[in-house]
Amino acid sequence: MLDIQLLQYHKDLDTVVRDGITYVKDPIRKKEIQLLPEELIRQCIVQYLIQELQYPINFIQVERQIKILDSIRRYDIVVYNRNIEPFLLVECKSHKVPVNQNTLDQIARYNLTINAPYLMVSNGKESYACEIDFELGDYKFIIDLPAFPDTK
Repeated sequence: MLDIQLLQYHKDLDTVVRDGITYVKDPIRKKEIQLLPEELIRQCIVQYLIQELQYPINFIQVERQIKILDSIRRYDIVVYNRNIEPFLLVECKSHKVPVNQNTLDQIARYNLTINAPYLMVSNGKESYACEIDFELGDYKFIIDLPAFPDTK
């Protein structure tokens, strides 16, 4: 399990309340998004990636559509390397949703299309990451996310 206190980044979110509804200004999508439980986790992870790991903001995408088999899905976060190749795929869940085999299966299905060498799943309380070995068709859990790659 990753040792990350994601909810500490809640204080760094740029929020506004209108008509009793809280919105967060998403630095990636450059728009206000209603701050629902899963969005809170997504935004805290974005802050963690930018602040702690110093991943460049221009290499992060949030909530984009992908086609998986015959259905359209949306991934939560993908970080690309400098060659614009997927580097890290992140699946976010509400704090009410446990991180379990279903969550891991979901991100694995998404990664059949994305092909990122690193995966992360989190519900804000529990966060896990793994490194994919595409040659062996295997993976291993890791205790820290890697530094942003300087490949060109």
